[in-house]
Amino acid sequence: MVDRPLGFIGYFGRESCDLDEFKVLTSQNLPADAVPHAVSVEKNVPVYDMAALAPALENVEKRRALQSEWARVLRNSAGVIALKQAYTDTGPIDRASDVFRQIIVEERASNAGKGDHFAASGANDRIWNSLQKHCLRDPEGFALYFGNTAIAAAAEAWLGPNYQMTAQVNQVRPGGKAQQAHRDYHLGFQSAESAARYPVHAHEVTATLTLQGAVAHCDMPVESGPTKLLPFSQLYGPGYLAFHDADHSAWFEEACVQLPLSKGDAVFFNPALFHAAGENRSANIERMVNLLQVSSAFGRAMESVDRAAMSAALLPALVSLKQAGRLSESMLRAAIAASAEGYPFPTNLDTDPPVGGNAPASQADLLAQAVAEGLSVDAFSVELAALKTRQAA
Repeated sequence: MVDRPLGFIGYFGRESCDLDEFKVLTSQNLPADAVPHAVSVEKNVPVYDMAALAPALENVEKRRALQSEWARVLRNSAGVIALKQAYTDTGPIDRASDVFRQIIVEERASNAGKGDHFAASGANDRIWNSLQKHCLRDPEGFALYFGNTAIAAAAEAWLGPNYQMTAQVNQVRPGGKAQQAHRDYHLGFQSAESAARYPVHAHEVTATLTLQGAVAHCDMPVESGPTKLLPFSQLYGPGYLAFHDADHSAWFEEACVQLPLSKGDAVFFNPALFHAAGENRSANIERMVNLLQVSSAFGRAMESVDRAAMSAALLPALVSLKQAGRLSESMLRAAIAASAEGYPFPTNLDTDPPVGGNAPASQADLLAQAVAEGLSVDAFSVELAALKTRQAA
C-alpha cells in the first residue's frame, strides 16, 4: 500500500498508483441499510423505484432526505445510483429517439461527428450536443423529455441549483466494441501526464464539478452492453492517472458490474467512477443511450476576456523576446497561460472533434505553436478564426 497521510497535499505520480489498494477499495460491499430509500441493492448499485418515490420529490423535506442519500452514495460509497422508471411515461423517450435517429441518418450522410471518446471512431453513432439539436428540432418534445423531476433531483443532489445540462447520444450497434475503462470530464479527458500536473486537491475537486448520467432509450439486457461500472472506484485518489494503466484496466474488466436496464431507466454516477460502455453482443439491439453530462454553476470565470485579441497582439512580442533570449521556455509558457485560453472546452465536438485524443487543441496550444514557428500575425489570425469557427455552436 502507498502510505499517504490523511489530507495528503502534493502531486500524484505513477508511483502513487497501487493496484492492491485499488483492489481493496473496490472489493467492498454496500449494505442495504445504508440506502434506506432504495428498493434493492444489485451488484453494489442501489436501485431506486422512482414511480414509488415520485411523491417524495414534491415534498421539500422528503426530497432533501433522498438527495442527501444520493449524495452520500455518489461521494463516499458505491459512487453510482440506478433510477428505475425515471420516466414512468416512456412516450417522451420514444419521441426523442425518433428525433435522434433522424439526426443520426443526416449526420452519417454528411460525415459529421467522426471523433469519439474512449472508443474507436465508427464503432457507434454519436450525436454531439444532442441537447441543443433536440431542443431546436422538437421544442415541445424537448420540454416533455427534460421536464423530468427525477433527472432534475439527481442533478441537484450532486451539483446544487443552477446546474448546466449538456448531453450526447451514443448508439452502439450489434458488434460494437466496448470502450476502454476511464474516468470522465474534467481530468478524465486529460492524459496521465497532464493529470499529474494538477495537485491532489484539484483531483478531489474535479469530481464535484460534474455529474454523469445515462438515460436508456431502449431495453438493455446485459448482452447489449450496458455501461460497465466499478463501484467504489471513485474513492481511489490517483485514479485519473491509474485508469491509463494496463493492470488497473485489467482489474476493472475482472471486477466491473453491468445492470440490465429498461427503457426509461436512468443511471447517475460520480465522474471519478471507473466505467466503460460495454460490448454489444446482441444480434439485433441497437443500444441507444442519451448521455447526460451535467456541470456545476461554479465553473465560470468572473469577467469576459477577449483572449483571441490578446493572443494576436502578444504574438510578435513573444517571438521577438524568445529570439532575443529574454524569455526562457518556462517564462514563455507563463506568459501564454496568462493570456491565451488554455482549456479547449466548451467546444462544438461536431466541428472540433477529439481526433487523436480526448481533447482538441486549445488556443494556448496554437499560440505556443505559432511562437515556435515564428508565424506572422496575419497567419495566426487565420488560425484563430478557424478555431473560433470550429468551436462555435
